Amino acid sequence: MYPIVRLLKEVFKSSRMPPLPPLDSHVSYHRCWPQDIDQFMEMNNGRILSILDLGRTGLAQRVGLLRALRQNGWGMTMAGASIRYRKRIRPFVKFRIVSKAVGWSDRFFYIEHTLWIGDECAVQALFRSAVTDKNGIVDPAKVFAAVGVDHPSPEKPAWVQAWIDADNIRPWPPEDDGTS
Repeated sequence: MYPIVRLLKEVFKSSRMPPLPPLDSHVSYHRCWPQDIDQFMEMNNGRILSILDLGRTGLAQRVGLLRALRQNGWGMTMAGASIRYRKRIRPFVKFRIVSKAVGWSDRFFYIEHTLWIGDECAVQALFRSAVTDKNGIVDPAKVFAAVGVDHPSPEKPAWVQAWIDADNIRPWPPEDDGTS
């Protein structure tokens, strides 16, 4: 079940925080609750992805993206992800999520999330996202302009660009469709 109560709480909390420049980091604080755990008594990997949505929502609120989405009738979708799980998140553990945009291309923008328990990184995720309208994908430069950024994308970190390059040569549709 999607954590809708947590989502509403994150929107409320982030709406009361100071606005954030679009390329700065948003930090949000959370706890692993019993409904987040799986049979191994740790936060479920799928739930981690949902929890990262909360960080992305807080970031979007603070940089003005949620307002721009509403004003322009845009939607937002995920177009890819790469996740590293490095530390188990046990029940009742407090953690923080650091969310930031790391750059954009002609179709997508890239968001990094890190999940920290104290000073130890437990999860790192890179998301490829797109803003859409009735005609398809909205040019990220237009989206960033709507939140006050009128310059080209900063150079993406080498590891982000390597992931983009690797994903561009990945076959689509996948070669094995299960019918042979």
